[in-house]
Amino acid sequence: MKFFVSCAKGLEYLLADELVALGAAKATATIAGANPEGTLADAQRAVLWSRLASRVLWPLAEFDCPDEQALYAGAAAVPWHEHLREGDTLAVDAHVSGTAITHARFAAQRVKDAVVDVFRAQGLERPSVDVEAPGLRLNLSLRKGRATLSVDLGGGPLHRRGWRAEQREAPLKENLAAAVLLRGGWPALYHEGGALLDPMCGSGTLLIEGALMAADVAPGLGRMQAAVAAASGVPSAAAAVDAGPWAQSLAAIAPAASAEPASTPPTRWTGFDAAGWNALLAEARTRAQAGLAALRPVFHGSDNDRHAIAAARGNARAAGVEAAIVFEVRDIDALPASPHPRGLAVCNPPYDQRLAADSGLYRRLGDALRRTVPGWRASLLCGDAGLAHATGLRAAKKYQLFNGALECALIVCDPVCPPQREAIAPRELPEGAKMVANRIERNLRKLKSWRSGEGVTCFRAYDADIPEYAAAVDVYAEDGGEQRTFLHVQEYAPPAEIPEDDVRRRRRELLAAAREAFKVPAERVAMKTRERGKGGSKYGKFQLQGQRFVVRENGARLWVNLFDYLDTGLFLDHRPLRRRMAKEARGKRFLNLFCYTGVASVQAAVAGAASTTSVDLSATYLQWCADNLALNGLGGTSHQLVQGDVLAWLEAERHRYDVIFCDPPTFSNSARADDFDIQREHVRLLQLAMARLVPDGVLYFSNNFRRFRLDGDAIAAFADVEEISASTIPPDFGRNPRIHRAWRLQHPLR
Repeated sequence: MKFFVSCAKGLEYLLADELVALGAAKATATIAGANPEGTLADAQRAVLWSRLASRVLWPLAEFDCPDEQALYAGAAAVPWHEHLREGDTLAVDAHVSGTAITHARFAAQRVKDAVVDVFRAQGLERPSVDVEAPGLRLNLSLRKGRATLSVDLGGGPLHRRGWRAEQREAPLKENLAAAVLLRGGWPALYHEGGALLDPMCGSGTLLIEGALMAADVAPGLGRMQAAVAAASGVPSAAAAVDAGPWAQSLAAIAPAASAEPASTPPTRWTGFDAAGWNALLAEARTRAQAGLAALRPVFHGSDNDRHAIAAARGNARAAGVEAAIVFEVRDIDALPASPHPRGLAVCNPPYDQRLAADSGLYRRLGDALRRTVPGWRASLLCGDAGLAHATGLRAAKKYQLFNGALECALIVCDPVCPPQREAIAPRELPEGAKMVANRIERNLRKLKSWRSGEGVTCFRAYDADIPEYAAAVDVYAEDGGEQRTFLHVQEYAPPAEIPEDDVRRRRRELLAAAREAFKVPAERVAMKTRERGKGGSKYGKFQLQGQRFVVRENGARLWVNLFDYLDTGLFLDHRPLRRRMAKEARGKRFLNLFCYTGVASVQAAVAGAASTTSVDLSATYLQWCADNLALNGLGGTSHQLVQGDVLAWLEAERHRYDVIFCDPPTFSNSARADDFDIQREHVRLLQLAMARLVPDGVLYFSNNFRRFRLDGDAIAAFADVEEISASTIPPDFGRNPRIHRAWRLQHPLR
């Protein structure tokens, strides 16, 4: 039998492995969950033992559902008196997608109506609705015209462990905490003698979950105990035990195996196997007794908030593991060296997406871990990839997880501080690499005065100066932090007659020369190279590291990513044009068409533009633009982001602007808009853009299509045109003066 187990996005493959380990015949990861195959006993075991699951759904019916009538009919066809006792309570959770039924609450109401009508038709007492603690919680999934009705076997969210007495703001869910621990190799590391540290522990979720995992306590045991307490109307015994050795709280969480276990099943669905459930509980209680009695006190948590530490102690007491965990009020800068040679450092550092993230805090965290637990492994759930990078720790593995709706980056470092390699005598560069290195150094000397005078930290250092080594080498200097230097190397496609062995040798020599000239390690060099294949040359697969960092240009701080995309987020050749536009936009309204990552908008805003509007079809680029604005403390209604096709948006737009920047792609065949070709569309595009200018406004138009021909006669009808290409090419692109062309347009009658 196939059933469905849901989880937070990013945990799917971990969950599938866990379900197989718990007895499922097999399990396939899917979006936000897994589809295991197994028996009802396997599903009930997942309810009690899964540390990663959000819900376990056992299907009752599946049917085509093109509309509301079909939904009601399909639900009414189920013999509900076989699943729910007369007069019991009911709740329905619904998740819908598609155009037929768009409101989840309406869909849930229609399913409830069908259940009630089935009972009434048979002369039975109808069930009542109880959304908090229903006897039967149903789940409706409606997708692509297909409906599935399932029993929620856990009766509610499974991330709740039953011990959380008090929580601070934005608590980490327990199943996400389990994923952080499992990705870090816990509890296997515990059984090998390791310890667990959380230097910013908050309310203690990671440490408590780690202790319960190490003690082999089923995550559903505390939840069942809380259900017993709720049913009896008395406070949970687990929350009321006195502080002291954790064995004293076993009576609350794991009564003696010989005692008759109190059992409140998670659901009153009549198909639930109560006898099998009680057997699972008895086994789990026996295992918990043994594990808690043997639990070693190797858990350490600290936080600079004394209220958080008080909450963490209360939660640990409720979970029965207080005596195993040492909690201290301590700042991360005062973290002492650990006496344990091995262990796992875990942390979910604070991150408030409404405010500018504090990368300095993450840097201090990385420094503290390197100083105090250099030989340990670390598993850190960070606000985003940029903050993960700010720790300065070298990640062996990186994962994308979601804490609710917030996308996070989980990095696993093993170890925190890699051992220093023995010094190796530098290898002699081959003759070709020496030539390239010498040319780069000569270029650096030539550009030094210009770079210093204009504060340029991101620039082109080499552009196929030696034809046999045909590549561009761009330098990106990190702003703040460790101020590291990164290189972005783009290899131009070689002629087809060049032997592949020569291509590879020259590539190796070029990289060796660049690393030697800038003294950078290999991990800070991004190489983009074209590979020969059917249909011509194409770019090879990128490294997809999720690694971005901050640079500075024209007074603005900007995110760049050298590794994951064809472009980095910053077109270096447009540096002078962006500076010119930023000066002109001071106190004015600035419009950025085909805005890409919004660099021109950000620089105009930093220079004092009254407002900016940035238009692009790509949600990825607009989010990048939003991140750049936030990085500079900019936001609000003065800086608008618009996702849409530029031509269609211009036709509908009625506002006017003082300065417009239009830098379109050569062509685009996006599925979300009509095909675009700059040569074919440029007259229409410029006419629409000019219509959005105030009478004395200016439009800057640029593109990098080498064979582009401006239709001057057509444009003369609505604009005065001046080509300004030469003044917009910076000195570092002197070898490639046609990297782009640019024009300045104004109304002929102003």
